[in-house]
Formats: sequence, C-alpha cells, structure tokens
Amino acid sequence: MLYPDRKETEAYLDEYDVVPVFYEILSDSCTPINIFHSLKQDEENCFILESVDNSQQWGRYSFIGIHPKMEIRIKNGRAVTREGKEERETEIKNPITFLSGIMDRYKSPVFPNRPKMTGGLIGYFGYDTVRYMEKTLVNPPEDDLDMPDCHLMMYDEIVAFDHLSNKAVIILNIYKDGDIARQYEACGQRAEQIAKKINSFMPVQRTPHKGEISVCSNISKERYMENVKTAKEYIRNGDIFQVVLSQRFEVENPPDPFDVYRVLRAANPSPYLFYFKLKDYSIAGASPEMLVNVTKGIVTTKPLAGTIVRGKTEEEDERLEQVLLSDPKERAEHTMLVDLGRNDVGKVSKFGTVEVTKFMQVEKYSKVMHIMSDVKGILREDITAVDALMSVLPAGTLSGAPKVRAMEIIDELENKRRGLYGGTVGYLGFDGNIDTCIAIRTILFKNNKAYVQAGAGIVADSEPEKEFRETENKALGAVNAIREAAEL
Repeated sequence: MLYPDRKETEAYLDEYDVVPVFYEILSDSCTPINIFHSLKQDEENCFILESVDNSQQWGRYSFIGIHPKMEIRIKNGRAVTREGKEERETEIKNPITFLSGIMDRYKSPVFPNRPKMTGGLIGYFGYDTVRYMEKTLVNPPEDDLDMPDCHLMMYDEIVAFDHLSNKAVIILNIYKDGDIARQYEACGQRAEQIAKKINSFMPVQRTPHKGEISVCSNISKERYMENVKTAKEYIRNGDIFQVVLSQRFEVENPPDPFDVYRVLRAANPSPYLFYFKLKDYSIAGASPEMLVNVTKGIVTTKPLAGTIVRGKTEEEDERLEQVLLSDPKERAEHTMLVDLGRNDVGKVSKFGTVEVTKFMQVEKYSKVMHIMSDVKGILREDITAVDALMSVLPAGTLSGAPKVRAMEIIDELENKRRGLYGGTVGYLGFDGNIDTCIAIRTILFKNNKAYVQAGAGIVADSEPEKEFRETENKALGAVNAIREAAEL
C-alpha cells in the first residue's frame, strides 16, 4: 500500500509541485549491495549512497537510485538536458542560475519519520565548476579526461534500505503537471515490480578479472618536489598562506568498478560512500569530508584538516590523538581553513549568524583520525541551496588560502585539469535540503582505466619529500582497493 493515500497526495499537490509516495517491504534477507545489484542490471545510470559514522555504525539509510527522469551535463558553458528521448542544449553563463531554475519547478514536502532523500538532483560538481564563478582562472591545464564540469540526474525511483528496521522503502514521485490519478495507480504498479525484483535478488558474483594491473602517476617525484619549492616561494612572497598540490595515479586494466566499490566500503567505511554506474564512466568513493549541508535553512561546512593513523591499542590511540592536537603545523593549518570556511558560509548566511559550533575536535575512523571543526550559519532568504554549494566549492582543504590565488597557482603547477577530484558528490533535494561531500578518496573508471588523485597542503615549512609521500599515502587506500578487487 502506498503512503500517503491518493486523496492526501492530491491535497499536497495543491501546495507543492511534486510529492513522494512510499511503499515498504520487509527485506531482512537482503543487503543494500544485493538490492543495488538486482536493480542495476538493466539500468544505464544508477547509484548507491551509503554512510558509516565515526563510531563505525551504518547510517540509517542506504539510498539506491534507478531510472532517472532527467539527466543534465554541463561542460564549457553549455548544458545538455535529456528527458526521455528528448535532448536539448542550452548556453549558460552560470550553473547556479540554470540549476536553481530547474529546482524551483520541483518543490516537495518533507515527511517526518521517512527517509530524508526522496528526490532531487543527484551526481557531482567537478573542481572545474569554480571557473564559472571565478573569472580570473583563465589558464586551465589540459583537459585530458574530458569529463563534464557537472553531471546530475533527477531520479523518479529511489529505494531506501532502512538498516534499523530491515525494510526497503520504495520511493516514487508524483508530479503536479500530470494526471494525478493515473500517476498514483502507475506508482503502485511500479512499486510492486521493484519489490518483486528486490525479493528475487540475485547473489552478487564478482566479475572475473584477467591480466595484470599497473599503476603510474601523471607527474614525476622530482617535478612534484620542484612544484612544492615553487609553492613555498609564493608563500614567502606573501601571495598565499597555503596551497594544495596533487598528483593523479592512473591504473591500467582495473577490475569491475562495482567489485572495487564493495572492497572500498569494507576496507574504508566512511561518512560518504557512493557508487555511480553511468553510461560513459563509473565512480566509486569513500569520502570522510562534508563539503556543505543545508538542512531546514541551516548551512554547515565541516573542515577536516590534520590527520594521523589510528593506534593499535586504546593507549596508543589516545597518545596519537594528543600528538595530533599538539602539532603546531596541524593546528595553524586547521585554524586557517576554519577561517576560510567561516568566510565561505558567511557569503550566503544572514548577518551575525555564522558561528564555529565545534572547534578542533578529533574524529576517529577505521584507519585514521582527523581534526574537525563545524561552521554553521542561517541561510539568507534570497539564497538557494545551489548558491550555498557554490559558495564553498572547492573546499579550502582542497585548494588553499587565499582561495582564488591558490587556485591560480594550482592551474600553473598541475599539468592536468582536476575534473572530479576536489569537486563534490551528493544531492540537491526537492525539499530545499542538500548534502554533499568532497570528492576525495574517490576513483574514476573511464576507458578501461581507473584514476585516483590525492594532494598535500603546502605551507611555509613544508618538506618536499614528505609532502610527496603524503599524496602517495592518501591515494593508497583507493589504489589498494583496486588491487584487492582484482585478486578476489
């Protein structure tokens, strides 16, 4: 049975443009991986979003999306929008105006005690999206991967796996501009079809992998270390306080992307776990870091800067936590990035509402711990959630400070465009809420290759060799997941 019933749905549609309806089934014999595997077989564009908190508990819901109603690709000032078989191209100057215009057509109610994500735009904004807002970034590096600046989909059908009740909640959307009675009936039929697929799930079999994989970087160690020295010159000259310089690892002949995601979620449980199976490429990620969240008009960003490995015992863990918190370099860098976060949130918040609600607290994950702070503000009434997202993108932890000058130096020193790396993955909800993470510890699969990128924050006293090793260490979890999936 669908909830709400048809009469309630019609009443909601007097006020809103789109209303989600919910269909629950018991799924105690399934896992989110089983469900996604069953539903993705005939789908070209689908996703799974999951979460593990820092106490190593699964977030309440895993979200699976199939059958997008709309697909949006933005690249070089042109937006290609596909709905069904119809495709149209629009010249745009700014993604904020274009995407806000779309979101304005789909206002949705919030249902208490129901999954928080019921529909919206889901996908990624690449690092290079910032070029639409910052016109001084006029000398971008080579765009060798030819990825969209942003790629978003509006999903009609979402399955939320409830880890608390072991139920699958099938979510479908009914639109104001159609025959409501017919849509409601069709949603009931479609929910039963999806439920049948879920209940007759297929065991997840790995895809056999043949041949060896090889890993190389897009920059030599010597060149990277020279770039660190150049960055330190800019710091000494007063151009910047910090800049994040990265390298990209390329893996030839990777295993099946979904097998890699399964390894990644087991080996690196993180607050933001995601897998996108798309027509031209796939993405798997395990990001620890929020970019921006908007919930009920509260804007939050969460700088994560300062990292150390977990101890093997409780005593060693506590000792390493104190080592991290007492490191003057880590503290100075974190404070600078909190100030940058306050500035970013302040651009879209009501005057006087920005505050640091948590400062320099340690969050512990499966293999590492980070210094974390929370910066919050109340969203201005003339500002959309898309504005809030763009005010923070890219995060200071992936660019540097001051942000614009740091990005100019990144363009000068890095030899390839970042694309997905350093951008954001997540969703913009019909209800006005958004939740996005920074695209780090993320793998792009394209043209039978896998790409992993990682950076290090360069400051005045950085040691080139140490910073190079930091980029290797940060990429290691993702690269090891690829290797492990190949050997399953």
